[in-house]
Amino acid sequence: MTSYDPAAVKVSPEKWVADQARLYEESNGTEGNDLNGSPCLLLDYQGRRSGAWLRTVLIYGRDGDDYLIVASKGGAPEHPLWYLSVRDHPEVHLRVLGERFAARAETLSPQDKARVWPHLLDVYAPYADYQKKTDRDIPVVRLRRI
Repeated sequence: MTSYDPAAVKVSPEKWVADQARLYEESNGTEGNDLNGSPCLLLDYQGRRSGAWLRTVLIYGRDGDDYLIVASKGGAPEHPLWYLSVRDHPEVHLRVLGERFAARAETLSPQDKARVWPHLLDVYAPYADYQKKTDRDIPVVRLRRI
């Protein structure tokens, strides 16, 4: 495992994600912090195979003081790689607007997911269509500040 250095984190190879992550980071969270009106955060996580720190941009909802992210991958049949990594390495770092902090990731139980799912659909309605496109139960991950 490598130690965490926000300046050394590898940004997603997906161009639009990388562009948004750079804008978010360089503006200290004042720009690039939403996607079509839905709030976004930066998730820094450790790759499950490489051990390198990686960064992606994700839409988030809230549950009290906690942040909720959805491992939708647009309704693809497989989980996104970031989800597999945080499942194996739950210690993560977030940037939410101008604040950076450590958090612990935990996949919600089916009961907790059912409770927060309507809120997440209010945040980003396409999640409902993504779930219909796949037989995979799309996980919801709680990010709790540590």
